[in-house]
Amino acid sequence: MKIPTWVQDAIFYQIFPDRFRKNERNPAGSLPFEPWDSAPTTYGFKGGDLYGVIEKLDYLKELGITAIYFNPIFASASNHRYHTFDYYNVDPLLGGNDALKKLITAAHKRDIKVVLDGVFNHSSRGFWQFHHVLETGAASPYKDWFFFDEERLNGKKHWGAYPTQHEQHIIQQEGSLKAIGYQGWWNLPALPKFNTHTPAVREFLFDVAEYWIKFGIDGWRLDVPGDIDDDSFWQEFRRRVRAVNPEAYIVGEIWHEAQRWLQGDQFDAVMNYLVTAAAIGFFGGQRVNMDVVNQCGGLQGRVHPGINAHDFANEMDRLLHLYNPEITRAQLNLLDSHDMPRFLSCAGGDKSALKLAWLFMFTIPGAPCIYYGDEIGVDGGHDPECRKSFPWDESKWDKSLLDYARACSALRTEHSPLRRGDYQHIHAEGDILAYSRTYKEETIHIVFNVSNEERPLELPLGKKPRALFGAPAISDNKITIPPRSGIVIK
Repeated sequence: MKIPTWVQDAIFYQIFPDRFRKNERNPAGSLPFEPWDSAPTTYGFKGGDLYGVIEKLDYLKELGITAIYFNPIFASASNHRYHTFDYYNVDPLLGGNDALKKLITAAHKRDIKVVLDGVFNHSSRGFWQFHHVLETGAASPYKDWFFFDEERLNGKKHWGAYPTQHEQHIIQQEGSLKAIGYQGWWNLPALPKFNTHTPAVREFLFDVAEYWIKFGIDGWRLDVPGDIDDDSFWQEFRRRVRAVNPEAYIVGEIWHEAQRWLQGDQFDAVMNYLVTAAAIGFFGGQRVNMDVVNQCGGLQGRVHPGINAHDFANEMDRLLHLYNPEITRAQLNLLDSHDMPRFLSCAGGDKSALKLAWLFMFTIPGAPCIYYGDEIGVDGGHDPECRKSFPWDESKWDKSLLDYARACSALRTEHSPLRRGDYQHIHAEGDILAYSRTYKEETIHIVFNVSNEERPLELPLGKKPRALFGAPAISDNKITIPPRSGIVIK
């Protein structure tokens, strides 16, 4: 098993490219995009691009970011770009391949890694090979690249790539293969599903993966990889990617336990949504807005508002021991993403919950990831609300949140036990949680009080303990923890 060494030390930042930063000097910048500050819509484009990201790399560096995970950037007719049109070209609206090359160079100069979103389960209606079959039917050499209905292939029925209302109804009843002539991911007509059993499809996708690693990116985040139900596909994917760059990071979007993919021969890690759900329940407490939480199917049934410290600690012990410790230290830990309501909205707008959850995320095993804008107080429900434009007018920023996020980043960066140390929970009762991280001869204690009252706690801290984060009162081994606060003691 070989996990990239840099990941356990990394602090990630997730960027939804259309919404982070618009550069007016981009040749595409003069197009009639939606107003930047208008509410996000399902289909609208705001005009964010990679040149805009380059402009703000120093902002990210000051935040403590050492790696960026980008939502898809390849040519696509959707603002989220999961409808891939051309896998070998960055969307012209984002600046094209030249913009990505400049971004990688500028990021690497600042010791910031670049990880791209790989959408290999499905393409789009505009993907050349799919379009070729729609035009030529059974005569197309690409007919085995997707799953097609034989009657449509042979011209006995028309394709339903843009289904009528009646066809939409049939899709719901009988599925897309029968209703419109091909299999769409989750029966969505816009997302024809690849037939990855076809050798030519496998070779195409592996070549795409290799191409961009050679181009200079530092890894892949894999979109819905569990829907390619074939271990050999991902084993070969890993072999091909790592042959180009042995330090390339491969992280999968898996919302549940992922032992199948984390045996050392497929992914390095997964997006740790199980920790996300537990953190919402504990740090949000009774403030959690379940109407917002349940907008996301992946969170339904997993968030338990007001979970006590004992149960939360047990859940964390379970989650942190699901996999090999090396994999646990490489997990992508996150509080929210483009696929769920923002943490702040899940927590009923309570910013103290967000701060506590950040400190937790920055002090447990795994690489923390901040979703763009969280650090200044951007909120929002499920898609499209969680994909708001970043407000670059600093008068709209919550500076206390930004300062807190920077402090959490600095804390993790300065203390190796928080990145590489063993985890042990040492107290969990009521509203108080305490755990330690130990690396070599150094032990650091992290304590949370999620109640609204000051609480005392006695811990075996050793000689001359000092606070690294927060302002507790310490006398010998006795600590007084302020309400709704987290502290770190060495």
